[in-house]
Amino acid sequence: MPSLQCLLRHRRRLIVIIARLGYTAKGLVYLLIGVLAALGAVGLGGDNVGTKEALAHLARQPFGTLMLGALVLGLYAYAAWRGLQGLFDVEHRGRSWKALGTRLALVISGGIYASLGWYGVELLDDPQETTGGAEERTAMLMSHPGGVWLVAILGAIFIGVGLRQSWRALARSYLNRWRQQDMSQRQRDLASGLSRWGLAARGLVFALIGSFLLVAAWQVDPAKAEGLGGTLDTLAAQPFGPWLLAAVAGGLMNYGTYCVINARFRKVKV
Repeated sequence: MPSLQCLLRHRRRLIVIIARLGYTAKGLVYLLIGVLAALGAVGLGGDNVGTKEALAHLARQPFGTLMLGALVLGLYAYAAWRGLQGLFDVEHRGRSWKALGTRLALVISGGIYASLGWYGVELLDDPQETTGGAEERTAMLMSHPGGVWLVAILGAIFIGVGLRQSWRALARSYLNRWRQQDMSQRQRDLASGLSRWGLAARGLVFALIGSFLLVAAWQVDPAKAEGLGGTLDTLAAQPFGPWLLAAVAGGLMNYGTYCVINARFRKVKV
């Protein structure tokens, strides 16, 4: 039926638009985090911040409300895309144990970015809105029965995600998800190099965040936990810290670039 075909075509187009908007928004968040960290590394101001602090920084800029509003829409688009992948299996992953595990991770990712989008909405109402740091959030988890174990599990998950990101950088498995036929050889080589650096840097940061959470759980001390911003501060405090921070900051910017590349070239199988 022509009407059914038209409906399906519009459905596919809408899902592709949602995915592209979402990847772009996620990329812009990481680009902002990387730029702020890089500026701090070279002594030009800046700051080491996490995702929520990055949104708060944006909200305080000229035209910040307008830019943040657009970014919030994109973050909700990313959350919706993850939900479509995980709950409705629009990419046809199937129902094997491995596929179900992947789909669950996608749903959790969508929830995280929906929460980040909601924080952006709160910032639109009050740009001075603050959020608790990693120590406060960890202490809240530990205050519940079994909370220490939950913190340990979260630490293990972060380390697992970090290792997976690093493996993707090493194996360059992201290439299989791109429409490489739409890229020139030069574009493909440049995009691959930037993506590799970006995934490796994010993998390192996530593994460190997970390690801090494991230490916090082992010592039952929420002060040992660090989020993204605190992890960057820790890197900066090491020998050759500014150089190390600059390398990781560049990697986070490249991870943002990788997300934008996904917005343009990722295969959306629906």
